[in-house]
Amino acid sequence: MFLQSDIEQTLSRRAFLARSTTGLGAIALGSLLRRDLFGAEAAINPSPKAKGALTSLHFAPKARRIIYLFQSGAPSHLDLFDPKLKLGQMTGEELPPSVRMGQRITGMTAGQKALLCVGPAYPFKHYGKSGVELSELLPNIGSIVDEIAIIRSMFTEPINHDPAVTFLGTGHQQPGRPTIGAWLSYGLGSENDNLPAFVVLTSGGGGQPLQTRYWGNGFLPGNHQGVLFRNQGDPVLYVSNPPGLSQTARRQLIDAMQELNRKQLGALGDPAIATHIENYELAFRMQTSVPELMDIAQEPKEILELYGAEPGKSSFANNCLLARRLAERGVRFIQLCHRDWDHHGGLPQGIKTQTKNTDQASAALVKDLKARGLLDDTLVIWGGEFGRTAYSQGEIRKDNFGRDHHPRCFSLWMAGGGIKPGLVLGATDDFGYNVVEDPVNVHDFHATLLHLLGIDHKQLTYRFEGRDYRLTDIHGDIVGKLLA
Repeated sequence: MFLQSDIEQTLSRRAFLARSTTGLGAIALGSLLRRDLFGAEAAINPSPKAKGALTSLHFAPKARRIIYLFQSGAPSHLDLFDPKLKLGQMTGEELPPSVRMGQRITGMTAGQKALLCVGPAYPFKHYGKSGVELSELLPNIGSIVDEIAIIRSMFTEPINHDPAVTFLGTGHQQPGRPTIGAWLSYGLGSENDNLPAFVVLTSGGGGQPLQTRYWGNGFLPGNHQGVLFRNQGDPVLYVSNPPGLSQTARRQLIDAMQELNRKQLGALGDPAIATHIENYELAFRMQTSVPELMDIAQEPKEILELYGAEPGKSSFANNCLLARRLAERGVRFIQLCHRDWDHHGGLPQGIKTQTKNTDQASAALVKDLKARGLLDDTLVIWGGEFGRTAYSQGEIRKDNFGRDHHPRCFSLWMAGGGIKPGLVLGATDDFGYNVVEDPVNVHDFHATLLHLLGIDHKQLTYRFEGRDYRLTDIHGDIVGKLLA
């Protein structure tokens, strides 16, 4: 940090003129350009009234916020959402070469002597007025099947977890780009000045690790990174005052520091300093807003029972209830990350455990949002990063087998926020191996999400290192069949 004499020196007339020999031309050019087209304007000139970089939406939005129930590790579409009678009948037989068509598989199964078909671990049942087939392990999601749209024809490019999660979150397999939540925070901002626009909640005790960059801001200003709320202890690390420091003293300390930050910002014009200023102020406001938000014990008993939530514990159910509370308070993007879906072995018991952990609360969230009039403008998404193979990884036993990674097709479901309810979109072949109808890639998925929020995915951009970047890169078509 600059000393006072250093700051005064940088603000002197002589220093200003010395620095401006190459900058005055840029200032003159900037005055001739449309300032409303500058994507970074909100970062350089922060304002408590500014909600986002977009001064107006491109179309009338159907959704105002997103709750993404991300199931880390990739749930098996074949055992939950995409019934395949023939696959079950061929259990123990070799997967026909005409199905695989030489497509790449992971090193975990490439060395197997045979790729043996294996059917779903549990029977499927018909649910809802439309009679949609889902696993018997999903009775609660089955009870809302007429409220949701199931996509059975998602596909992706990466075949391993980390690049697949990165791709699903950012539209690119390599780390370093902003995630969906960061883009929405940048473009739309938060509706609540006392909470971040992008909040993350985690649950599950094992499986694939959750990297912080899965909710990162990439090259966007740091205030657009997702803020991780913890289930136990302080909800947000380092936000609470240390013992012996009063709220008044904390405010005085921040005021003094912010004065220095503003002088440094005026001297250097560095957007990162503007981000620091904004983050310090938000953190101070969160000291009072977050503890009340996280106290689910104040919820009525019937609501806790609806979700299966238990105050004071860490669980997916608690996080779903918190997601509803965050949505009520105007948080733009709420991402729940639940682990333990990576079933290379022990799938029958593993998938039973995870559906028990997630089925009730996932359905409860949709029901609760609808009862409160929030579902119409809240988009709920449930799904993982890719699917699982039609063939078994390892030996098939009576009550035990596993499935490898499968990017060629997988399922997810969506509800509310302009989505057509009761829809089943797309189809896969008899083995759940290839998409045969209405394929939806990750870029199409992203374009559709932004469209539902009133954003043209081609127009939400940020200039970085001389190039305009966007969530969908150079791809993406809106999936019109999904729209109500």
